[in-house]
Amino acid sequence: MITVHAGEKLDNFQIERLVARSGMASIFQGTDLRTGQTVAIKIPHPEMECDPIFFERFQREEEIGIKLDHPGVMKVFANKDRRDPYIVMEWVPGRLLRQIIQENRKMPPERAIKLVVQICKALDHIHSHGVIHRDLKPENIMVDEHDNIKIIDFGISANLGARRITFAKLSDTMGTPDYISPEQVQGGRGDARSDVYAVGVMLYEMLTGSVPFTGANPFIIMNNRLLNDPIPPRELNPDISPEMQEVLYRALERSPQNRYRTARDFAFDLEHLDQVGVEDRPELHNWKRQRSPWARRILLYVGLALIPLIIFGLLLYVARRT
Repeated sequence: MITVHAGEKLDNFQIERLVARSGMASIFQGTDLRTGQTVAIKIPHPEMECDPIFFERFQREEEIGIKLDHPGVMKVFANKDRRDPYIVMEWVPGRLLRQIIQENRKMPPERAIKLVVQICKALDHIHSHGVIHRDLKPENIMVDEHDNIKIIDFGISANLGARRITFAKLSDTMGTPDYISPEQVQGGRGDARSDVYAVGVMLYEMLTGSVPFTGANPFIIMNNRLLNDPIPPRELNPDISPEMQEVLYRALERSPQNRYRTARDFAFDLEHLDQVGVEDRPELHNWKRQRSPWARRILLYVGLALIPLIIFGLLLYVARRT
């Protein structure tokens, strides 16, 4: 069980400062005293170490990070000599994509394309190693001063074919409501196309200043994703070309069968917008027609209420005929 503070040592690492804290772990900036290298150290909260499900997830996060090696993915270092559970990662300078979106609101399409193409290429590497990130969002993308990106935080990632691990918390099980795919909303585990959907949401947000679906709570947001169409991006930002809008729609298809099959396909279209054919989609015309799950529920209740009346009417009809 680890409890550390700035200025203390953890094995061969000097703890410099706390940089982030979640419900399950803290991340510190540290120095490897053997090499002088600056690193990030993820340490689970003491109460989480007793949770076998969390501990297995923590181990899986480290295993996934060690096998990935791409300039667009945060590197995890093997650390077999440690005495306690913690993960040592490369120190990634820069700012979160979330901060950049908040500062710029609507990002110029050229910059958004540059960032998203890099995300897609890093994602293609991740998927080629049988890993699904499952929680892609601006908070998990670091951007340096030259607009180079790194995907971080593989806390709820999964190896394809691995045993499914679940948590009680919605965000830990499925990802973040604004970015999860429709198939994940419906309880599916998701695959590479689910990550593509999340990148599509980020691109929509970068270009328009808003996510495609909003609501008063996560369940309304997720229901909107299943029932309704987003505002066409060009309605929110006329600088978006028809070809770029088409690419967004292909990334945000409700059915994964209709979505980009790979992140590589997504990146290719962004880099070759002049080759993208534009469709006259129903979504361009039907987006104002907002459906609610309550309407379906009301119809169900009305139908159930009518059943006894229908049965009574049938019985009355039969009685009169006999």
